[in-house]
Amino acid sequence: MNPASVWQNALIRATRRAHKPALALPLVLLLLLSACSGSPPDNLGINGGNLAACPDSPNCVSSQASDARHAIAALPLVGTAEQTQSKLKTLLESEPRARVVEEAPGYLRAEYTSQWMRFVDDVEFMVGAQAVEVRSASRLGYKDFDVNRERIERLRQRLSE
Repeated sequence: MNPASVWQNALIRATRRAHKPALALPLVLLLLLSACSGSPPDNLGINGGNLAACPDSPNCVSSQASDARHAIAALPLVGTAEQTQSKLKTLLESEPRARVVEEAPGYLRAEYTSQWMRFVDDVEFMVGAQAVEVRSASRLGYKDFDVNRERIERLRQRLSE
C-alpha cells in the first residue's frame, strides 16, 4: 500500500469516528421524543356510565368534573345522537395531528399529538340522548397551558357550524 493510501485510509477512519457522536445525538433525541407519547391510560372508556375522572393536575377538562379547574360544558347534540357522533368523527378526522383510535355506538376516542414534542392527549366523547359528555387529558406532564380546554371549545364551535 502506498503512503498516500495509508493517510487516506487513516483520514477516513478518523472522520468516521468523529461523526459517530454526531449520529448518536439525533438517535437519542428521537428515542426521547418517541417516549413522550406514553401509553394510553387503563381507565379510558365508559365505566359505570361515566368517563374517567380528571387527575389532580390541571392538564385535563371534563364535562363530568365538578371542580371549576377541570369542568367544561358538555357538547350539544346536532340532530340525533347518531348524527352528532358521525359529525364529531368527521371533525376529528379533519383536525391536524388527530386520529380516531376507538369508535363504538355512543363513544369516540381520539389521540392528538403535539407538533414539536410529540406529546399525546386523549380525547373522549360519550354521546348520549341529551348531550355529548367530553373529556380531554394530557398523558404526560402537569400543565397543558389550556390546550385541552381550547381544543374542546374549538370542536364545540365547529360542531355548531
